Amino acid sequence: MSFAALALSLWGLELRLAHPERWPYLAGACVALALAVWELARQKRARTRLAGTEELRRRIVTGLSPGLRTLRAVLFAFGLLFAAAALLRPQLGQREVAVKRRGIDLVVAVDASHSMQARDVLPSRLARAKLELSALIDRLAGDRIGLVAFAGEAFVQCPLTHDYAAAKLFLRAIDPEAMPIQGTAIARALETAAAMFEAAEDGARSRAILLLTDGEDHSGRLDAAVRSLAEKGIRVYALGLGTGAGAPIPILDAEGNVVAYRKDRAGRTVISRLEEDQLRRIAEATGGRYLAARGSDLGMAEIHAELDRLEKTEREGHLALRWEEAYHFLLGPALVLLFAAALLPERRAR
Repeated sequence: MSFAALALSLWGLELRLAHPERWPYLAGACVALALAVWELARQKRARTRLAGTEELRRRIVTGLSPGLRTLRAVLFAFGLLFAAAALLRPQLGQREVAVKRRGIDLVVAVDASHSMQARDVLPSRLARAKLELSALIDRLAGDRIGLVAFAGEAFVQCPLTHDYAAAKLFLRAIDPEAMPIQGTAIARALETAAAMFEAAEDGARSRAILLLTDGEDHSGRLDAAVRSLAEKGIRVYALGLGTGAGAPIPILDAEGNVVAYRKDRAGRTVISRLEEDQLRRIAEATGGRYLAARGSDLGMAEIHAELDRLEKTEREGHLALRWEEAYHFLLGPALVLLFAAALLPERRAR
């Protein structure tokens, strides 16, 4: 379980615990300190009871120093307490820092045709693509991302932006029922993505398109679109959604329940299959890579690794408030106390 950072105000100072979920370590150190005090008191009572008087105890237990033993235990317990408090990662006050962004420009073209509702990839091709793409967006740092939704036509769903929360919001809004023309216009999607790069200000050196689809383009314009991308140095990473065996295309009601399956003009159920050859050619022609979704793995981790290898562009920074770390004020004394406890003898020098 994770916890949000805890902000406090202490004597007019702003204090923040970056890892409050580590409180059990601090609680354990407090318990250890209490047990150490209790054990020292118990041992003193036991020695006095056995020896009768303090003077007799000192004669019997030659060389042992109760004071040194007590000091050693206290040093060790407080060392643990300070170390546990440092684990909470306390931060004291804030300051403005200039943050620079380094990244690439990435446009994700998402197939929103009816065939993407097939369920050979669970819960459906499109739903799973959205989930995995949302996780990919969470892993981006400094990259600009844009979205293109396409079926028989292509539309800019989200312009290039650093606002990842907005990009995820637009991603969730992609719906096959909102597409006015059905089909799989891959060429049009690639052209729309390329136009987004051209229109963007402060373009990055590395530009990439992530193509999420299950289909094959039959428009006759694809070869020209791919050649244009290759000439501009825009790489295409294609992710094929579906299986070779295919699955029927469901018709859903308002609640998302399957009420029937789409049929062709002859009344036969339409089976949608993944068309890989064309997607592989697109990726290879532009210097990108093709991956096919297999079972529970859509290959997004590999896609992210590929994108992370591309040359980053440093863009203008922005001012941000950053908390000042203060854990070292506790960690330093903790190490000193633990080291001192380890070196301190329990017997007096003769």
